[in-house]
Amino acid sequence: MQWFKAFFALVVLGTGAAQSAAAQSRFGPQGAEGEPNRMQQWRVPTPDPDIAARAVLFRPPGDGPFPLALIAHASTQNGLRRAQMPQPEYRVLSTWLVAHGFAVLVPERLGHGATAGRYLEDQGGCDEADYASAGRATAEEISAALGFLRGQSFIRQDGAVVIGHSAGAWGALALAAANPQGVVSIIVFAPGRGGHANDEPDRVCAPHTLVSAAAEFGKTARVPVSWLVAANDSYFSPELSRKLAEAFRAGGDKVEFRLLPASGGEGHWLVESDAGVKSAEADLERALKPARAAVAKKR
Repeated sequence: MQWFKAFFALVVLGTGAAQSAAAQSRFGPQGAEGEPNRMQQWRVPTPDPDIAARAVLFRPPGDGPFPLALIAHASTQNGLRRAQMPQPEYRVLSTWLVAHGFAVLVPERLGHGATAGRYLEDQGGCDEADYASAGRATAEEISAALGFLRGQSFIRQDGAVVIGHSAGAWGALALAAANPQGVVSIIVFAPGRGGHANDEPDRVCAPHTLVSAAAEFGKTARVPVSWLVAANDSYFSPELSRKLAEAFRAGGDKVEFRLLPASGGEGHWLVESDAGVKSAEADLERALKPARAAVAKKR
């Protein structure tokens, strides 16, 4: 009987080691680099140990190490729309960042597109929306991908930048509250949740709750935040966005709020267009100064 127990223990141990090795091997690059900007598919960890998130990586020529810019994408409460979402790339912004010396990772979060899995960022119903929990769930996913890339030999340990859009930007604000290691700047394009309630422009679910959650995130945040919103954003208006930024600043006091010109027919998607990114260039340059300073200091 003892030999059977010992044999069973060895089998379990071997199976566990094999599973661990398999988990390690499924993360990292998937296939060769391509164009533009050495574009390459990757798989990165998520809070669900059984699911690796799809991601796309862009980087400058050479071996690096490069400072990292991670872009956190927008989301929706509509499950069908999430399932049909194409893999996010933010090609215009990524190209701009690569030209400025950054390796750029755009990970797809759980419950979206081909990554699939359980959606962890559910904010709940309109009247009882829990924006703080939704933001923290997004932040946890950002953190998992960020930590994995910071462990790669071609990525610098310092000078990382997190850039978020809409719900991804809301998660970046929640991440700021944790003051993540190695992150020197956070840039948020139109952060928020609950916009276009019932698909109606300029209607936000429980805006007072959104403001309260922003204040909660700001209490412990010490990472400089650049808050950018277009004049014609109908998801989170400039007026509401300013209130959110002021609530966040009341605790963290390191927020620079900038109102950008109207962009196309809907300013919420400014970050995805050539003209929109161009209108934000000066603010992006300013927000990247801490990253450049960190890189220069270590040379």
